Amino acid sequence: MANPLKKFLPKRFRREGVTIPVVKLSGMIAASSSPFRQGLSIATAAPLLEKAFGDKAAPAVAIVVNSPGGSPVQSRLIFKRIRDLADEKQKTVLVFVEDVAASGGYMIACAGDEIIADPSSIVGSIGVVSGSFGFVEAIAKLGIERRVHTAGQNKATLDPFQPEKPEDVAHLKSLQLEIHDTFIDLVKSRRGARLVEDDQMFSGLFWSGKRGLDLGLVDALGDIRETLRLRYGETVKLELISQGRSLFGRKPKGISTGSESGLAAIGEGVADRIFAQIEERAVWARFGL
Repeated sequence: MANPLKKFLPKRFRREGVTIPVVKLSGMIAASSSPFRQGLSIATAAPLLEKAFGDKAAPAVAIVVNSPGGSPVQSRLIFKRIRDLADEKQKTVLVFVEDVAASGGYMIACAGDEIIADPSSIVGSIGVVSGSFGFVEAIAKLGIERRVHTAGQNKATLDPFQPEKPEDVAHLKSLQLEIHDTFIDLVKSRRGARLVEDDQMFSGLFWSGKRGLDLGLVDALGDIRETLRLRYGETVKLELISQGRSLFGRKPKGISTGSESGLAAIGEGVADRIFAQIEERAVWARFGL
């Protein structure tokens, strides 16, 4: 006969099989203070990770990554938080790739002790990219005069409303190379001997999960349920970690309440959201998604 008081016992005293916390890290990686443009960042990921790794009874934490990349700083901060918590709590980290773990998304995936992908997942893109637009001719045709006043000769570097200067591009390239080296060192330190020597490995190219397995970018092909059942038994339970709610059970809407009027804030937020969606759509499209 089942014990009716069993459900009131702490998890560690229940004999109901293993429970694995699951954290989903999805979307573009970006730091943003706008409530209308919330990307994946250390601020959004940290509470979920803390909660997942706080489960004392769980032998592992599963992290599902689905991101085309974004901010290298936010990517590395999330990577580091995962590794710090894994070392502190002595947990195995299993990363599962959904559609894509590319660029910063792959950097986060490298926090896993093992990376498991679908054969059709996209992985890699170990490189650095910067993109912008040039409006010099456009504003000239509209009869607009651009006025910029600076203290410091390089303060207006790469201004999209001024002609591009070779020296500005050279400086940007040097920064990209430094960030790229940091990315390469991180991948090598985590993947080690599992990586296969390939001239294109760190060129920014991306591959399918199947090819990624051959290159050592991932450790196995599969999905989260099948993998966890094989490792922890048929009774294993997956517990999706979600954001907490307010006192009244509602998630905070995050609408600005600063000095600007509510309508102005919402209008600006809508415009920001539209541009964010266009930018994100373009990044996902790079991977055929």
